[in-house]
Amino acid sequence: MAHATGVTHTKESPSATRHKEGSTNGKTKEGPLSAKELELMHAYWRACDYLSVGMIYLRENALLKRPLKVEDIKHRLLGHWGASPALSFLWVHLDRLILKRDLDVIFVAGPGHGAPGVLGPAYLEGTYSEIYPDKSEDELGMQKFFKQFSFLGAIGSHVIPETFGSIHEGGELGTACLTPMAWPSTILIPSWPAW
Repeated sequence: MAHATGVTHTKESPSATRHKEGSTNGKTKEGPLSAKELELMHAYWRACDYLSVGMIYLRENALLKRPLKVEDIKHRLLGHWGASPALSFLWVHLDRLILKRDLDVIFVAGPGHGAPGVLGPAYLEGTYSEIYPDKSEDELGMQKFFKQFSFLGAIGSHVIPETFGSIHEGGELGTACLTPMAWPSTILIPSWPAW
């Protein structure tokens, strides 16, 4: 599976053009992200969103190599599409900041069935496949990843205890927010609307 950093484009994206702030002494001044960084992050985010949609809806045909059929769609749909793009958006931007500034961060994902928004980026970066090698970064692994999402005894539609790196409080997100008190230098990023 190709990662966003391997994507090459020959022309500047429209969003990157809008990102420029003006010019100083004939030179164009860039914003906090270069056009290339913005383009790569947006491609990565779109890939995360595709993985979220696949987890929620697809039982077969993970790479859409043929037109969709009714048999390709799951019978029981679980996972909040509305929460997933926002969660993966936060993940992508936090990942950049963590790497750039060497930050210690705990990301508390709050929306109930929003696991696709957290699992998608973890799969795309390769971490999920390291922990669960049967969900390899190829077509067969992606097919298993999609099919087993929200299936009894497999991948939960919530961030469950089997989700590596998670602090599971049985749905009590307020309690989970107390966790960083043990590490005062850690930044807590809550992701639910109440904050």
